[in-house]
Amino acid sequence: MITPLGLILRERIRRTGSVTVAEFMELALGHPDYGYYRRKDPLGVAGDFTTAPEISQMFGEMIGLWLAVVWEMLGEPSRVILAEAGPGRGTLMADILRAAAMVPGFLAAAEVHLVETSPALRAKQAVTLKDVQPVWHDDLSSLPGDAPLLMVANEFLDALPIHQYVRGKTHWHERVLVQEGKDFAFVTGPVVEIKAPPAREGDIFEIGQAAREVTAQIGQKLQAQGGAALLIDYGHEFSAMGETLQAVRQHAFAPVLEKIGESDLTTHIDFQAIAEAARPARAQLLLTQGRFLRAMGIELRAERLSRAQPDKANDIAIACRRLIDAAEMGTLFKVLALTHSDLPIPPGFAADDA
Repeated sequence: MITPLGLILRERIRRTGSVTVAEFMELALGHPDYGYYRRKDPLGVAGDFTTAPEISQMFGEMIGLWLAVVWEMLGEPSRVILAEAGPGRGTLMADILRAAAMVPGFLAAAEVHLVETSPALRAKQAVTLKDVQPVWHDDLSSLPGDAPLLMVANEFLDALPIHQYVRGKTHWHERVLVQEGKDFAFVTGPVVEIKAPPAREGDIFEIGQAAREVTAQIGQKLQAQGGAALLIDYGHEFSAMGETLQAVRQHAFAPVLEKIGESDLTTHIDFQAIAEAARPARAQLLLTQGRFLRAMGIELRAERLSRAQPDKANDIAIACRRLIDAAEMGTLFKVLALTHSDLPIPPGFAADDA
C-alpha cells in the first residue's frame, strides 16, 4: 500500500515529470509532516537502526577525551563552542561531557550546541542533556562564530541527499525517479556535465553535494574561529564508481522505493570529496573507527569497566569488539578530523599512532 508520502511524491512527479535522487531523499527524509526524521525516534531496538553511542558509553568517552585534549592544544580557551550535528537522543554528547569532565576547566568552557531538525529527537535530547541546557539549531549557519569550535558528527553526513549519474556511451546522465504504472522507478535522465573518475558505460557515480557543502561550512568555520571537527561515518577513502543508496527498516535492508517515508535512507560517504571541500581547513589522516578508538584507549577502558562491573564483563567485551573489530564496525566506519590549518596533529592521527 502506498504511503502518504508516496502519494505526495506521485503528485509531484505528475507535475514535473521526474525528480532527482537528491529531491527524492530530501522529501523522504525531511518532509515536514511525513519525512522519516520528522516523525519518530528511529534509534534502538524499537526503531530501525542502532548507532555506536547506543552500543556502548565507551564510544562517546573516547571522543570526549579527544575533544578535551584538542581544547588543551588550543590553549584552554575560556569559552568553546561544543557542537554536535545529528545528535540522536543526546547519548553521545552526554558521554562526551562525562569523559571530558576529567580535564579540569573543560566543562566550564564548553557551550553545548546541537544541530537537529527532528522534533521527536529534540525532545529526547532535552531530557538527556537537561543539566547543560543545550542550544538547538536547524543547520550549521546559526552556530556562534565568536569562539573556537569543537564539533562532532557521527552518522550525520550519510543521510544527506546525493545526486546519482549514469555513464552513457558518450555522456553522463542524471539518474531520476519516475512513475511507471503504479510503481516508482529510477531511470536514466538528461545529459549533464560532471567531474568524475574514469568510467565505463553503465557505471553509476554519486555526488553528495549536500555533504560537500556541509563540510565546506565546517572548514570555513574552523579556519575563521579555530578548533577541530570529528566526522565519523561509513564510506570509501577515495572517489569511486558504484551505487550506495540503501534503505533500512527494522534493523534490516529494505527496498529503497518501498514504504517511502517509513525507512531510513543513507549512502556511503566519499571521504576524498569532503576532505577537499573542507579546505582551507586541514584534513588529517583518515582512520578506520577501530584504529581511532584503539589509539584513544578503548581497550584499556573496557578492561577497567569490566573490573568495576564483573557481572557485565561479557557485555562490555562484546560491545568493544563490535565497535573496533574489522568484521563489525571497525573498518567500515571511518574517522576524519578537520582542523584549523595551524593546529598540530590531534591525538590518534599521527601516522605512527595506534
